[in-house]
Amino acid sequence: MFNWFKSTKTDVVPDAVQQFLQHWQLPDSGAPLSLLLDAVNLNKNNLQITLKLPLLSLAQPLQQALHSAGFNYELALDYRNATTAIFKQIKQIILVASGKGGVGKSTTAVNLAVALSLEGAKVGLLDADIYGPSIPTMLGLSGEKISSADNKLMQPKFAHGVYLQSIGFLVDPQQASVWRGPMASQALMQLLNETVWPELDYLVVDMPPGTGDIQLTMAQKLPVSGALVVTTPQDIALSDAEKAISMFRQVNIPILGLVENMSFYLCQQCGSKDDIFGTDGGLLLAERYHVPVLGQLPLEKHIREQADVGVPAVLKQQPVADIYRTIGRQLMLALHWHSAKQAASQPEIIITDD
Repeated sequence: MFNWFKSTKTDVVPDAVQQFLQHWQLPDSGAPLSLLLDAVNLNKNNLQITLKLPLLSLAQPLQQALHSAGFNYELALDYRNATTAIFKQIKQIILVASGKGGVGKSTTAVNLAVALSLEGAKVGLLDADIYGPSIPTMLGLSGEKISSADNKLMQPKFAHGVYLQSIGFLVDPQQASVWRGPMASQALMQLLNETVWPELDYLVVDMPPGTGDIQLTMAQKLPVSGALVVTTPQDIALSDAEKAISMFRQVNIPILGLVENMSFYLCQQCGSKDDIFGTDGGLLLAERYHVPVLGQLPLEKHIREQADVGVPAVLKQQPVADIYRTIGRQLMLALHWHSAKQAASQPEIIITDD
């Protein structure tokens, strides 16, 4: 019935199940599941579904929905990423950026990378914040040094399901990197090119704050899939986030979404909500530039505490972890829709004998 339905050596999937899968909607976005289906097979009582994206957290709600609808199948969920690699073995590159420092960009990059990994994706994280590499600490790798099998190419570190490379593994953490822009840009490209990255669905790049040499180098020398802009609701941060959005648009990098950090503080004693840095500033900025808001994160000490001990907050059973997981899923969908739209807009070249 549908092009994702395949039954060469398996049982016939009943029409009612096909209709159910066609109309079931994703919990976060409301998008129909049918847009993400790659293949559906039935083997006795086992329903095997292959998605186009690593969204394996859908297994539990989809299994429950199937049972509620009267389909007593055991669900096996997998994914097949058919996207062509754009850099070495990396299929998509995501820049996490901000116009200014101190808005939680690196914390967002770390938790986002781990959130993608928890969905089943193969994820790498590049710490491109040359002047302040904090990600090794946030992933529990502070003090680690680079390893190389041939003294030429560097092996990435691995922590919490994420492959990581950082200038912090090469320099003394007590020493400042006093480098001019071109030197810092060259160091970053060397770090990227001389790392033996495995096959990755996503490489998340934690950019330094601002709109300078390193940002332009990444934009011009890498096939970037899209950018995520991090801000707080404060007017000063929004002004700089606006510059980041403008820069990415000037270099034709799609803005996949905006994350508003420190949106509010929720009192643990009385439950009252206090908008310390302003109200809905990120939402208004996103509306002005027609950019989706992927999530609003509270000002919460647990996020800082987990970063300090090297265990990202997204790994803990707490409300903020659910927000990070949702941001990760929304980001994957935004990338998928953008790639599909871009592919559809490409002209078709037909070669004939005429």
